[in-house]
Amino acid sequence: MRIRRDRITRKSAAELDKMRRVGQLVGEILRDVRQMVGPGVTTLDLDRVAEEKTRAAGGIPAFIGVPGLRSPYRHSLCTSINEEVVHGIPSSRKLVDGDVVGIDFGIVLDGYVGDSAVTVPVGEISDDVKKLLKATEESLFRAIDQMRPGNRLNDVGGAVEDYVEALGYTVVREFCGHGIGRKMHEPPQVPNYRSRGGDSNLILREGLVLAIEPMVNLGGAEVLTRSDGWTVATVDGRPSAHFEHTIAVTENGPEVLTLVDQTNYLTTAGL
Repeated sequence: MRIRRDRITRKSAAELDKMRRVGQLVGEILRDVRQMVGPGVTTLDLDRVAEEKTRAAGGIPAFIGVPGLRSPYRHSLCTSINEEVVHGIPSSRKLVDGDVVGIDFGIVLDGYVGDSAVTVPVGEISDDVKKLLKATEESLFRAIDQMRPGNRLNDVGGAVEDYVEALGYTVVREFCGHGIGRKMHEPPQVPNYRSRGGDSNLILREGLVLAIEPMVNLGGAEVLTRSDGWTVATVDGRPSAHFEHTIAVTENGPEVLTLVDQTNYLTTAGL
């Protein structure tokens, strides 16, 4: 049974079991795709493998068919390179040494959705971009740590904002995390900063499931949407990083549903 607070759903034990299964599948496939990243690989190569593995496992790519400004989305992944923040479209562009690529991925399995993202270095990257990736990933785990019963939604976004802005980075404000369950995007919205109004003072309760996804820029916070109607990029052309997990609030604290193992998304550990 779903328990509602306004429009916000808290998931039952049976629903959480289904979300664990789809979350693990998302994590496993994203791990495999991440391992493919290297100079000479195209983002269409990554997209093809993600879709093949998803369908072989009985899942449905969650992004295909999502309505857009001009046309529905046609790919399993969003692949955002360097200054691209989110929603980059897979193409025949080859990755080169020094790039970073954000890979965002979602699956529908047995009626429930899992969603996760990681930003991956291609070969050797600059020290300032290494630090950006480390900080963005760390901010995600700091936000996850706030997903405990009795905390407020603002504690989650505040953890991102406090950490990255103290290091001199900026938070993208036009895009945010979200509730997730039977649909990819459910209430509440989850800003990566402290906000006022809306659900900012929502008290976190057991069964609430959120997709938290900090988007952090090396330069200014301003972004624009390119003419393809999807790709969001920094206005100043400086790099951006994006990390995401799907997390459930439990009586014992946060449970990261898309984390396969302790090294799955510690992509910056060796940088």
